[in-house]
Amino acid sequence: MIRYNLTCDNGHAFEGWFSSSDDFARQAEAHLITCPTCSSASVTKQLMAPSVSTARKKEARQALVMDKAQKETITKVREMVKLIRENAEDVGERFPEEARKIYYGEAEQRGLVGKASTEEAIALLEEGIEIAPLPMLPDDSN
Repeated sequence: MIRYNLTCDNGHAFEGWFSSSDDFARQAEAHLITCPTCSSASVTKQLMAPSVSTARKKEARQALVMDKAQKETITKVREMVKLIRENAEDVGERFPEEARKIYYGEAEQRGLVGKASTEEAIALLEEGIEIAPLPMLPDDSN
């Protein structure tokens, strides 16, 4: 998404979000963009500086959000998750099936990681199979 600073012909400033520059041009030409203050459909983009994400900016944002103790905790949890993954077999979607095989003695005892729906995880726990989710940490999905 692209955020544009916009101005109507009456000088009111506002912002709009568009999927692309062409999307803005198409909507503006069709008079689909209107000023929230006066409803004018004569809208233009204002000059904007590009927003470039850098590692320094990312660190600055994290510094605002997390203190030193929180950062250390996240680092330790990340190391723990890495250690678990390094010492386990990733069975993906077969996790519930493989966990049951181990629990019922149909497969050798070993560490597993994989995926299970909430319903599958509850069923495993109700059967007495000890499982635990691995935490999703900041930046894991970015």
